[in-house]
Amino acid sequence: MKYDPLTGPDSEWWLGLEEQEKLALILEQHELSGVEIPGIRLHAAIHTVVENQLAMGIPDVQETLDRLVADGLDRHEALHAIGRVLADLIYDTIHQHWDWKNLDPMPEGYFRELRELTVEKWREMG
Repeated sequence: MKYDPLTGPDSEWWLGLEEQEKLALILEQHELSGVEIPGIRLHAAIHTVVENQLAMGIPDVQETLDRLVADGLDRHEALHAIGRVLADLIYDTIHQHWDWKNLDPMPEGYFRELRELTVEKWREMG
């Protein structure tokens, strides 16, 4: 089966895959698109995390995706916008030297940022 970011995978099928299989599917799809992406493996890893969150039915992630698509992004662009918020959280976490042993897997700040994410905000992020 192929991965299509414009339609998204079946949740049960996606969650049944190993993480390396998901990553390979996303890498293959991006390579077929012909677009050069610096740091493609990191890009694909973030993509995988967001698809996992959607497949798990995390409400804030799904609601953000739905809202961004309703506001004009295609599903793939919306995945990138959500992934940007996640990447910023990861960057901030690493640079703030949080206590990794006590860090919640998904801090409320992530969900707050998702609720506040708009198409315009994402486009301003560059």
